[in-house]
Amino acid sequence: MSPIRLLVLGAVRQHGRAHGYQVRNDLEYWGAHEWSNAKPGSIYHALKQMAKQGVLLAHEVAPSTAGGPPRTEYEITEAGHAEYFRLLRESLTAYDQNVDVLSAAVGFILDLPRAEVVDLLEKRVAAIEAWRGAVTENYVPEDGPEQLGHIGEILNLWVYTADAGAEWTRGLIARIEGGAYTFAGEGEPFIGVLGEGEENPYATGVTHEGDRS
Repeated sequence: MSPIRLLVLGAVRQHGRAHGYQVRNDLEYWGAHEWSNAKPGSIYHALKQMAKQGVLLAHEVAPSTAGGPPRTEYEITEAGHAEYFRLLRESLTAYDQNVDVLSAAVGFILDLPRAEVVDLLEKRVAAIEAWRGAVTENYVPEDGPEQLGHIGEILNLWVYTADAGAEWTRGLIARIEGGAYTFAGEGEPFIGVLGEGEENPYATGVTHEGDRS
């Protein structure tokens, strides 16, 4: 699974309506261009594709201040909301995905109720533990990885990664259960997107042809 679809839908959703450059700016503000495949070309392609699929609604607005044709603003549709929450829930429980998928999901956990997030994360821990058990069924760490040659180091990597993932997830669950953060239905949400004209201190400054659209 690629996180780009979830990231783009989440950014558009937080704005209500946003043009492509706003979405790109937000993702750079979150550092997503460093820890995921959220590069300009991928962002603009995702916007256009999701508009074709009916997940986003495209609106032509006034000409771009950067010149060129009228800008397109995107708005999330009812189908888009359903897709967004499906991806969010799946990404929180899909233990076997790359860390960029989990990172994207954690960035949007406040859009879900607190109790549901805890439940999803507990399922993630259970899935990690089940996977770890299957991997280590015929593997005895006390004998050392050299018992299986250098291939044993691969198993060690899997086990340590699973243990670290489960430990981190349990810590997040504890913080959430302890009252950290403001989740859906609890009050004013955390605003994580840039306002119109607000300077992005983390912008790459690299231009892309899609910035004008």
